[in-house]
Order: sequence, then structure tokens, then C-alpha cells
Amino acid sequence: MAEKTQRMAGWIAGIMDWFSRPPKASVPETSRRFHWRPILAVGAVLLLLLCLVGWYWSRTPQLMWINDQTPEKRSIVGFSTADTVVRIVDTVLNKPGGYLTNDVMPPGVVLDNIPNWERGVMLQVKDIASALRNHYSRSQSQSSEDPDLARAEPEFYFNPYRWIFPTAESHYDKGARFVASYRDRLADDNSQDAQFYARADNLREWLVVVEKRLGAYSQQLSASVGESRVNMDLAGDPAAENSSPRPDNIREKTPWLKIDDRFFEARGYAWALINCLRAAEFDFAGVLQKKNAEVSVRQIIRELEASLEPLGSPIVLNGSGYGMFANHSLVMASYLSRANAGVINLRELLDQG
Repeated sequence: MAEKTQRMAGWIAGIMDWFSRPPKASVPETSRRFHWRPILAVGAVLLLLLCLVGWYWSRTPQLMWINDQTPEKRSIVGFSTADTVVRIVDTVLNKPGGYLTNDVMPPGVVLDNIPNWERGVMLQVKDIASALRNHYSRSQSQSSEDPDLARAEPEFYFNPYRWIFPTAESHYDKGARFVASYRDRLADDNSQDAQFYARADNLREWLVVVEKRLGAYSQQLSASVGESRVNMDLAGDPAAENSSPRPDNIREKTPWLKIDDRFFEARGYAWALINCLRAAEFDFAGVLQKKNAEVSVRQIIRELEASLEPLGSPIVLNGSGYGMFANHSLVMASYLSRANAGVINLRELLDQG
């Protein structure tokens, strides 16, 4: 009994001691409340800065002025084409934001217009680099290829999405330096091994590839509204065969999320092609004059320039062919088709004796 009484007295003493403790200092309600407004303000400012940087990086570069003379003020056949290739690659790598296709951090990773534009530009760079290596710099089919151009072309075929060492930029820059070495040897009187043969057949070989590229882009852009076309894969050759049968009517429709990608890729190719055609006007001036084809080249360039007119809308519109809203893809497909028709006519003109 005494033991129970002693334990009860200890409990009562503990309770009295708890109540006799001084109260803790009260914390103001405002200091305990989490301040969201400064964080939201900082986030809004950062988002606005990212949007402004993204807008600035998404502007496409202007067309270039072609260098038709060496730094010594001498006109060398082939200098304009080689120098234009170097400057096109330099523009892709050193424009605002740099090369964006392989970006993995914002805002570059969320931009898709300029990366697609870059893919179109680099496609033309591959085509002209192949023409330089296989046609322009060789006198005959059995002649040796230029060592700088032989090393330059594979560099432009490197994986465009590679962002860690080795990066795509490093390979593209290396390819441009090889082309620059070839250009400098063209302008060097002491170096006779670098040559550029401005012949009609060489220009025609490049135009064959350009014709196919423009035709493909026109087809892709026209498919933005969906079209049904007749299968003409084997037309004109009764003995022709293909690996697997295809229906007589083919339905093509560009996915909705790919419409702006195709549009800006075609714009990039057209931008690079204009610069290369302007260079060809200087390097193949004698050939074009003999064929009376200067106006044909100028008309092709004019059609391509019209396809690069600034958009009057913040987005690529995809209205129906005869609907209330514009369809930017169809408008550009029209210009590219007319430019392609001009390329076909120019190539046929060069085929004539």
C-alpha cells in the first residue's frame, strides 16, 4: 500500500512540474507561413528569359554574300563553291545558340524548328561535299580524288545527335577545315594538285541529286493535308520490278506533330541550296553563258528565295487546300516544285551539246 501511495505521489509531482514550466516563446504566424510569392516571381522571370533566349535562337540566318575572289583579289574557278561550303558549316555551328540538334539542356532541348532547319542545311552540305569529291575535283572517272575532300565528306555524315565527346560539332568543324584546306590550295599558285573542273557534266551530276531532293520535299510538304496519289513507281519501264507489291492508289498523310518539322527542314535545305547555286553562278559562269542558262539559274534562285519569306504567323498553319486558313506547307511545296521544274530544265539544257 505504501508502495502504491509513493508511486501515485510521483505521478502527481510530474504532472505539477509539467504545468509549472514556462510557456515557449510564441512564433509569429507570418514567420511560420511559407513565402510562395518570391519563388513564383523568380520562376516567372526565369521562364520569360528562357522564352526570349529560345525566340532569339530560333531565328534563321540571312542568306550569305558569295566570295568570288580570293583574299588576293584573284578570281579562281572553284573558290566560290569551296568557300561557300566552309561558310555554311560555320553558320550552322556559330549562329546564335550554336548547333542545337544535339542539345540536351533547355532551352535548346525544347526547340525543334532550328534543329530541323539544321538537318536540311547539312543534307545539302553532304550533297555538295559529295559533288566536290566525286565530280568537281576529278577530271575523269579514273582520276585520283583530292585527299582533303576524301577526308572531308565522311565527317559530314557523323551522327547529328551526338552531344558528348566526340561531338557532332567537332566532326562538322573538322570537315569544314578539310574543305578550307582544299580551297586554299586552289588559290595557291605553288600547289598544282588541287583542281576544280567547271564542266557541264559535273554540274549536271549535282543537279540530278538536287532534283531528287526538291521532289522529295515537295511530296512531303504536299502530304500535310493528306493526298491520294497513283502508284507510279514502275511507270515507263514494262520490265521493271520492285521487291514487294504496292497498291495502285497510295494514301500519304504527314503526322500532325511532324508538319512543322518537315517545313523547317525543307527551309534549311532551300537556304543552303540558294547559297550553293549562287556560288555555281561564279564557278560555272563560262558553262552557263555558253548554254545561255544564266537566266535559268536566276529563276531557280528566285523561286527558292520566295519559299524563305518570313511567316506571318507564330506557328506553321495547316489549313485545308481551299479552306479559310492558310497552309504554309502547300505554299512552300508550290515554290519548291517550280524550282524543281527549273532544275530539270537546266539539267536537260546542260545535256545538250
